[in-house]
Parts: sequence; structure tokens; C-alpha cells
Amino acid sequence: MAFTNHNGPRPDTAQCYSKLNAAGDALYVIGGKWRLRIIIALSDGKRRFNEIQRAISGISARVLSNELKELEINGFVTRKVYTDFPVSIEYELTPYSDTLSPVIESLIEWGEMHRQRIMQGEPATAALEETL
Repeated sequence: MAFTNHNGPRPDTAQCYSKLNAAGDALYVIGGKWRLRIIIALSDGKRRFNEIQRAISGISARVLSNELKELEINGFVTRKVYTDFPVSIEYELTPYSDTLSPVIESLIEWGEMHRQRIMQGEPATAALEETL
């Protein structure tokens, strides 16, 4: 069942609430301005805090720290502390983060399509006709 049904049958109330709850859970974990960007920044391997911060334009150290903690709590990122001198900390994606690949790829694809549409000044109906 598609989540939008402009021409087909409408979902019943229970299906609608179930999808709302599932979407809410997903957005709670990966939503916001920074979390998916952090995951994408870590997609090419281990990185130290400052490397992540440099890769993501506009993120403050405080926000990055908080977002990394949340991603770690939710099982998407691991934090490894090396006690050599100087102490260094590396962040790496977990295998569980791979479950987000289809979501991230779909968002990137949609974002590219949307950016192109906006840059060309196309009306919304033109993009809709392309997808049908």
C-alpha cells in the first residue's frame, strides 16, 4: 500500500495511524537537520570528531557532540577511544546503519530531482507526471 493514494483506495484509520506511528519513530531517530548528514559523512570509514565537523558545513561542535551521542545510543555509530598520547577518538558506522541505505539513497534521489525541478522553474505537476 502506498502512503499516498490520490487515485486509489484510501487506507483505513488503523493503517493510517500505524503508518503515522512508524514514520514518527523513524523521524525521532534519524530526523533533524544533522543526523543523516553525519551518517553520510561517516560512510567512507572511520573519522575523528574534527574531521566530521569539517565535512559538515555549519554544524557546531556542541551540536555534533550531541548528535553523535544520540546516534550511538540508537546503534548507528560506535565511538572508539584510543588512550595513546594524545588521546584520540574515532567514530564509525555500525552494521545496523546499513539498514538506512535505501532511505538515504531515496532521499538523495528525490533531493536531486527536486533541486533540478526548482532550478528549472518547473511546476509541481510536471514532476508528478514524470513519476506516473
